[in-house]
Amino acid sequence: MVAAEVTETRKRVRAAAPRLPVPPIAERSAEGKRLREQVPRTSHGAWSPAADRPDPLDLLQAQDRNREPDLIPIRYGRMLTSPFAFYRGSAVVMANDLAATPTSGLIVQACGDAHLSNFGTFATPERNQVFDINDFDETLPAPWEWDVKRLAASVVVASRANGYRPADCAAAAGAAVRSYRERMAQFAQMGNLAVWYNRITGADIAGTVPPDVSKNLQRALQRAATRDHLQVLAKMTSAQNGNIRVVDDPPLVIHISDVQLEDRLRTLAKTYRSSIREDLRSLLDRYTFVDFARKVVGVGSVGTRCYVTLFRGNHDDDPLFLQIKEAYSSVLEPYSEKSKFPNHGQRVVRGQQFIQAASDIFLGWGRVAGVDFYVRQLRDMKASVEVTLLPPDRMVMYGALCGWALARAHARSGDAARIAGYLGSGTTFDDAIVKFATAYADQTERDHAALVAAVKSGRIVAETGR
Repeated sequence: MVAAEVTETRKRVRAAAPRLPVPPIAERSAEGKRLREQVPRTSHGAWSPAADRPDPLDLLQAQDRNREPDLIPIRYGRMLTSPFAFYRGSAVVMANDLAATPTSGLIVQACGDAHLSNFGTFATPERNQVFDINDFDETLPAPWEWDVKRLAASVVVASRANGYRPADCAAAAGAAVRSYRERMAQFAQMGNLAVWYNRITGADIAGTVPPDVSKNLQRALQRAATRDHLQVLAKMTSAQNGNIRVVDDPPLVIHISDVQLEDRLRTLAKTYRSSIREDLRSLLDRYTFVDFARKVVGVGSVGTRCYVTLFRGNHDDDPLFLQIKEAYSSVLEPYSEKSKFPNHGQRVVRGQQFIQAASDIFLGWGRVAGVDFYVRQLRDMKASVEVTLLPPDRMVMYGALCGWALARAHARSGDAARIAGYLGSGTTFDDAIVKFATAYADQTERDHAALVAAVKSGRIVAETGR
């Protein structure tokens, strides 16, 4: 069919199509623009702590009540190392602070903890590598601005920790917000399926960076491609009496001598099957549970129940490693809405599937002994950027990449046209968020200093080097 015929066919289809209940892009974009009258974009630049702002350490310690007591000092030891480490572990503090900031009223499936270190690469079910958000413990429907502000502030906090000049910090944060705005404008014009299928691949990233960065990227992706089950097998297991077992690395990976716990994990490994597709249940059934160990992960998650479980397939070189991690209520819940799911593991999984372009085939959830968990593969070509090693120009590039991924996530679950209409084509919103991020970085440094003082006074016990 020639181009003229294609054009004519499209005209006839549009003319014959019934009016859809969803307003046209231009109308929704105009609605978003009108929201500026109620919530000016410049209003997002304001930040000052409320007079009745809770003590951030009280908020953190409230989370400790349901955590493994012996791991809590490790959590604070990790948060103690820098303001950025504190920021990573204090999503609950920022959630409280963001609740008092202006929002346009447009809701997305928010990540809830969209800082720089919660983005990275991983493998799709087709074994392709993509870049995306990779942490969803706090996901919940919420204002899109909250994720943007958390990302931008993380850029400034991390940049300061790296010793950048103020102008470089602002440039990196500005790049993240500008990328979000410009990508959202692109997503607003795309078809719904095109947005849903959109992925950020290595080739996509290579097309936006200088040649030397592209070469480094390709090398990093090649290394990440080796981070599969066989690599975990070699790194985390050993043969004992002819059987493979997880190797202890105390206190980060240790076996727990608890028959009841082992029985519960075996039960969970079976019952969680109902949360994954039927064909994958059949695949999972071909593996036998052989060992488990407690594993310490992340910064903010330290102290929550987390286990690595080892399954054996046809032979010792056919392992399956699943991570079983406790799921708790989102830090956004007191300020947004209560989760509609009866299981917080289900909340995490459904939110991840909503946000990510492609998710782990074994991603699922379950409950045992009254505790909610979600399950995923331990590693699957996963890799992340060590932001503490980035020079200023690379932080600009990485911030822009994270802004791109965040816009794609929000476009899947929210109304890209309304958000893009609100954002506009100028830098008004960008400048406001950079102003907010700079002020909030000051707040984070004060909160981190409060933690340092609390450790020195003995109010909080911290174990460093873990």
